[in-house]
Amino acid sequence: MTDQAFDLGDPEYRAAVVDLLGVLAYGELSAFERMGADAALAPVLDDEIHLASMAAAEWRHFQALRDRLVELGADPREAMEPFVAPLNDFHEHTAPGDWWEGLVKAYVGDGIATDFYREIAQFVDPRTRALVLEVCSDLGNSQFVVDRVTSAIDADPALGGRLALWGRRLVGEALSQAQRVAAQRDALSGLLVGGVDRPGADLAEIGRMLARLTDAHTGRMQSLGLGA
Repeated sequence: MTDQAFDLGDPEYRAAVVDLLGVLAYGELSAFERMGADAALAPVLDDEIHLASMAAAEWRHFQALRDRLVELGADPREAMEPFVAPLNDFHEHTAPGDWWEGLVKAYVGDGIATDFYREIAQFVDPRTRALVLEVCSDLGNSQFVVDRVTSAIDADPALGGRLALWGRRLVGEALSQAQRVAAQRDALSGLLVGGVDRPGADLAEIGRMLARLTDAHTGRMQSLGLGA
């Protein structure tokens, strides 16, 4: 796909990019607030410090997205507003009951979302793609979660069963949230299917994308010792 296929002067494409950056911006802002609160649940100071540093990284990502929205002439608050209710609903329905559920949510739940946004990034202009991939980067947090959760399960095997159920609940809620957003935001959905001058994904590619998302989720669950 050539760079000429992307034209921010095209109102439909610009609306799609603003939607993408808007949902990411609110996601990062929510993650910053959530991780800051979850840090208080940490069992030891080192863990509290690590989660606080994760929260700080989410804030930097939010700022980068906010600044790009301003560059595009969009109001960041207005760009985020359509996604406030679905994302807040997701977080209300998946409020962790303890430190361990919070860690699994940060790794598994957020991982599903970032995988999806990485997939969408293949259908946007290079600058938008680079920003999306930057804010969806791991930052080295995965190993922290894996180490803590697997050690806890080794010490208390019953915890594994509870967290496995929690992981399955997270993916179900995340998929429901994604379907709700896609149904309400035609511009965002249009990034996948393309436009007259901008190719998108056909049914076969969408099928492969869903398979990759499923495989990535399965891999995360297995890395935590929680199965699929």
